[in-house]
Amino acid sequence: MAAYIVARIQITKPEQYREYTLRTPAVVAKYGGRFIVRGAEVHSLEGPAEPRRIVILEFPTIERARAFWSSPEYSRLRKFREGAGEAQFILVDGYPASEWERVLAESRTLD
Repeated sequence: MAAYIVARIQITKPEQYREYTLRTPAVVAKYGGRFIVRGAEVHSLEGPAEPRRIVILEFPTIERARAFWSSPEYSRLRKFREGAGEAQFILVDGYPASEWERVLAESRTLD
């Protein structure tokens, strides 16, 4: 099942942060990951506006996401991000397609 790393980043030093963004894709791909969202415009639908950069990475499994996060390659890249802003990173399991099909079918029977 897919797993996701979700980041919210307040960039304070754009030039330094750019060095990080240039180097990250190859390491993400090495661990089977890909960017789903990468700093696109954020539209707040409910609650306060979100001024931070949003990044979502998808990996084939939570183990691959953890391997990426703790890899020597990514550890070296962190130095470009550190000091370039403040960030929060979380790791979350995806929602199984089989469970989606089940709850969708159940939902369609209501009302």
